[in-house]
Amino acid sequence: MMQFIETNMPDVYKLLDDIVKASWETVYMLLLTIIFAGILGLIVGVMVTVTRPGGILENIVIYKILDAFINIFRSIPFINIFRSIPFIILLALLINVTRFIVGTTIGSTAASVPIIIATIPFFARQVEIALLEVDSGVIEAAQSMGCSPWDIIVRVYLREGLPSLLRVSASTVINVISLTAMAGAVAGGGLGTIAIARGYNRSKMDVILVATFLILVIVFVTQLIFNWIIKKIEH
Repeated sequence: MMQFIETNMPDVYKLLDDIVKASWETVYMLLLTIIFAGILGLIVGVMVTVTRPGGILENIVIYKILDAFINIFRSIPFINIFRSIPFIILLALLINVTRFIVGTTIGSTAASVPIIIATIPFFARQVEIALLEVDSGVIEAAQSMGCSPWDIIVRVYLREGLPSLLRVSASTVINVISLTAMAGAVAGGGLGTIAIARGYNRSKMDVILVATFLILVIVFVTQLIFNWIIKKIEH
């Protein structure tokens, strides 16, 4: 295998150590975002669901504040996380925030800060959509039995909505992988930096192809893991 790479992809062979390191950096950014954006996004999503009009903890003020927070990051054209250029703008806008939190603006840890901030409202909205699919009859039954709001959140919303939550989590994680690649444009580390700085900027197509392939492998493995978990839960 190594002989094949050295013969057919000499540029990749010279960068093997860097590519391996970049792969781990991508996984690191992904895991960091999953932990922080996952927890915070879940909390915000649950709060939006239960404080909405007709919710078990209806509070219009809190609902409007949280809903506005989500919509700002998802609807304003300048900060639309579905497009690469606006996300790069978000990286620049949050440069001082990033420096304050991690002490630097370069590297995988620094790149994770704007990725996490961009992912929280996206995942929160996905959580809200998933929880709203829970049968209202089950919620009403729990209320009639005297269950506390906390019990309803844990035993009804989260338990009944778990399959849907896992599905939206899968799509969110895949979106995060794309954001880690975009972060490579500003020396964020990971496979995105390898593809852009070491591949595109130096006209080394084999490096670009290998970095892209590895990103796709991470996406594929992530999807397989979530599909396996969902099948286990549903059966």
